[in-house]
Amino acid sequence: MSTDLSSLSQSLASVVERTAPSVVRVDARRRRCATGIIWSADGLILTTSQVAEHDSHLQVGLADGRTLSAELIGRDASTDVALLKVDATGLTPLTPAPLDGVKVGHLVVTVARPGRTARATLGMVSAHGDGWRTHAGGRVDRYLETDADLPPGFSGGALVDATGQLVGVLSAAFSRTAAVVIPHDTLTRVTSSLREHGGIRRGYLGVGAYPVKLPQHQWAAGTEAGLIFLSVDPEGPAQKAGLLIGDVLVSLDGQALHRVEDLLGYLGDAKSGTTIQARVLRAGEVKEVPITLGRRS
Repeated sequence: MSTDLSSLSQSLASVVERTAPSVVRVDARRRRCATGIIWSADGLILTTSQVAEHDSHLQVGLADGRTLSAELIGRDASTDVALLKVDATGLTPLTPAPLDGVKVGHLVVTVARPGRTARATLGMVSAHGDGWRTHAGGRVDRYLETDADLPPGFSGGALVDATGQLVGVLSAAFSRTAAVVIPHDTLTRVTSSLREHGGIRRGYLGVGAYPVKLPQHQWAAGTEAGLIFLSVDPEGPAQKAGLLIGDVLVSLDGQALHRVEDLLGYLGDAKSGTTIQARVLRAGEVKEVPITLGRRS
């Protein structure tokens, strides 16, 4: 028994030792440092958007003791991802883990660098589910949660499996009670857009909306709820299409909208310049209105 525990202990220490060179300190907020991971050998650093409180005077501390100035390439608050660039080459990114093989109960290790040295905690995968939308409408390809501790400064750190391969990055933005993980397939998709465009290209409607239930006599619109417009941006796509404050948006291209998150999610996947069909209730009358989406990063 003692031999088995000693072997497990040594294996976990080896995982941390192999992971630590790919984990960096990120100095991008006023009170304390946080963590990021090396995303590419040519100096791309990935961290969480919440960590990067300001866009300038950013610094990254590497495992070899060097502290380098960093440039913010882009951020996506809806998935809590930020991409930085440092002037360095020959860095060591982590190898992605096969996520389809990650199961609830698997041991995982969190590795962070909120100071000069690496720190680690041990836990297991406590939840693994389908893709989901964040409160800001960002699309995350799968739901992953760990029961490993998330101490201050660990946000942006690496979650690795028992072989030291990257499962994802830890985020403190989505739950006060659980350590939610941004999986590496989502990180790959988001960082590709950040690297190319500096942001996520989302469709833009130009409205402020609030969910409402519809009276039963108005269910002919095809749904029991919708989003009432509390504001319509001047010269925005909705205003140009003739939509007004007080209109109730019930669907876009046939997709029902019951919550603001539904609208954000739709716009997150929609392309600017696309003309879509909006179903709107105005004074009890159903209207079909074509809208050409704008662009918002």
